[in-house]
Amino acid sequence: MLVVMRLRPTALLMLAALAASAAMAAPAASAADPVRLLTGPTPETGAFPADRFTVADPAQLTGRRVSLPVPTCTAQTRTVCDSLSLLNTLDGFDLQPRVFLPFSGRIDVGTVTPDTVYVEGAGRRVGLQQLTLDRSRNVLAGTTREQLQEQTGYVLVVTRSVRDASGAPLEREVRTPFTTMSGTTELDRLRRALDDGSAYTQAGIGSRVASFTQGSTTTVFPPTASELMMRLDQQSADPNAPLVSSQVPNLALAGVGCYAFGSFESPQFTRPDSTIPPTPSGATARALGSARLGFALIVPAGPPPPGGWPTAVYGPGFTRSYFDLFVTSDLNAAAGIATLATHPLGHGYGPASTISVGAPGAETTFLSYGRGRDLDADGAIAAAEGSQPIETRSPAGTVEASPNALHGLRGSLTQTVVDNMALVRAVQAGISVPGCTLSPGATLARADVKYFGLSFGGIYGTMLMGTDPSVRTALLNVPGGPVVDIARLGGFRPRLAATLGASRPSLLNGGPGLDGFTESIPEPHDPPILDPAPGAMELQRYLAYATWYGRPGGPETYAPLIRRQPRNGVKSLLLQVAFGDHTVPNVTSGNILRAGELFDRTTYYRNDLTPTADQDPHGFLADPRRTGRQMGQAQLTAFLTTGQIVDPDGPAPVFEVPIANRDNLQCLHYPPPQTGRDAFPPPAAGPCPARPADAQVAVPSPPAPAPGRGAVQAPAAPTTAAAGQSGALPATGSEVVLPALAVLAMAAAVGMRRTRR
Repeated sequence: MLVVMRLRPTALLMLAALAASAAMAAPAASAADPVRLLTGPTPETGAFPADRFTVADPAQLTGRRVSLPVPTCTAQTRTVCDSLSLLNTLDGFDLQPRVFLPFSGRIDVGTVTPDTVYVEGAGRRVGLQQLTLDRSRNVLAGTTREQLQEQTGYVLVVTRSVRDASGAPLEREVRTPFTTMSGTTELDRLRRALDDGSAYTQAGIGSRVASFTQGSTTTVFPPTASELMMRLDQQSADPNAPLVSSQVPNLALAGVGCYAFGSFESPQFTRPDSTIPPTPSGATARALGSARLGFALIVPAGPPPPGGWPTAVYGPGFTRSYFDLFVTSDLNAAAGIATLATHPLGHGYGPASTISVGAPGAETTFLSYGRGRDLDADGAIAAAEGSQPIETRSPAGTVEASPNALHGLRGSLTQTVVDNMALVRAVQAGISVPGCTLSPGATLARADVKYFGLSFGGIYGTMLMGTDPSVRTALLNVPGGPVVDIARLGGFRPRLAATLGASRPSLLNGGPGLDGFTESIPEPHDPPILDPAPGAMELQRYLAYATWYGRPGGPETYAPLIRRQPRNGVKSLLLQVAFGDHTVPNVTSGNILRAGELFDRTTYYRNDLTPTADQDPHGFLADPRRTGRQMGQAQLTAFLTTGQIVDPDGPAPVFEVPIANRDNLQCLHYPPPQTGRDAFPPPAAGPCPARPADAQVAVPSPPAPAPGRGAVQAPAAPTTAAAGQSGALPATGSEVVLPALAVLAMAAAVGMRRTRR
């Protein structure tokens, strides 16, 4: 029974290629000339980012709009024009930018420190990390060590303390102002449009109430149907082709009153290729129509408590579907929690997909509301096809990049959050389940809807938690960001290579890296890379551009809103991260935790200490073959039921509660795929090295707490002056770590009391 995430060859968010030829060599300086930082008229010939590449625009919240120079467009540079045109709709620069600094001569990279090159603004200085120095062209690249605040003015400072190869200082200090983009505004405005009703009106939706009928068929079934559920997926664009059938794995058996399959309507803001039309940040995107979405629901047995069953929404992973609800919520029903889930955008295969429930010859068959579509015109609908723009094959056999390739998963993630918010509002409108024989009068509680999500579901779950005041409690399992980094460092790297190869010009630069490209970007604790692979600097720039455009669909962008800058109220959060995760690498999970200061809310599953250490632990919460699955499920249900964090293996070392060493989220725990070695050799490598005290790294992080085996001190609520500042964090719910068995017994007792009522 396969329940782990399948890495099918469906398009993942990738960047569009920009002009490889645009990177120009810096003019050589004579021996007598002091080296200077260049300030040329293009991003390749001057310090970047910079406000000089913007124009005034009163329609934007920042008052600015990006205006990068666009070259003459040809068939061989069409991706350049497409990508720059999209970037030129933004109202500012990336929130954690990769900085590019061209010099007139060679510099000593050892003199590049957080005191000599930094970004200044919002009351702090932020140095650079992940440095690459191309000594053939005298270009230095580095990423800011922290995520910056959105819609904020900063200054990129390069001081004279940077030395040239002879030890002489730079000619002069250069201060380059730039403004960061609106990262969370688009989704926040869409949430407000749901709540004021304007999005529903634009979409032509008159009712938010969910339905459990299709025609004359009622789609609610008793627990005896647990082994009689078949999915029939439309995997062909030909409507006459047979559907592909498979049994629905179901581990959610205990305490179930009924299984139900419902539907609701949600406003849709995406075009057929999953992209949302660019909208000025001072305006709200308009709904382009509506969609009836399906959902699966597991109702607990027994009469519901007053007000209805407590409810949790589940977010499926990438390439997965709402059928995963049956392998990610084993214990919820027995603890008195109703659980439901809907497909992410582009998932669940084609719209003709169905479900069949019952014995052969007496089954009930109805639509599953698949959301996939054949975007590449190859006649097939893959597991997540429809979740992002994808390259197509021309009649002549040439692979063509989508003109919207730079959108990647941004639109899909945003729309999927909107759909889950619409599902929450359907719960708030009132859900009564007809014909649930073992839970007569089954209704769902309208208030305090909780959330949990795995992988992709953890990614858009982070966005949901930062944006929606209606959802205050969530468990996020193995999320990460930005998505471009997930792709280049993990198991989706081949999909990234396909998109890079389809771009014009191609960005596949060869070298030692796996899958035809080598980016030459060191990890955060690594020393600078000198003399990168040919073409790597162009590739770095355009990976950075794709990350920049994708930030409004990136979980790291919303992480500060959960706790550091709680825009939508106090939230209770628990994250689960797996050591050596090959699908969503640990560095990308760490980006979310660093942006939101969430380390004390994080459980670290030490897969390297288990008998399954030679396997990718990514899907451990859903896969019975992984050692930590049952413990992860126990921690999940205890948290949803009581709001308390349990250490599911007590004094044993497999679950660190909270994570003991935050430096373990600064490396991959396997050889980086850009080295050309296999990305996940068994067994996983050991812990990350400690943060080095070298010239390229700022002051060390504060010491992390030891593994929790008892009470954890809850952070104090901030004063008005300190709210949202680092070191003064609002409380995020109960921080008490209890023995797992005690809390599960408590949860079971609560469930039994509800059942007896």
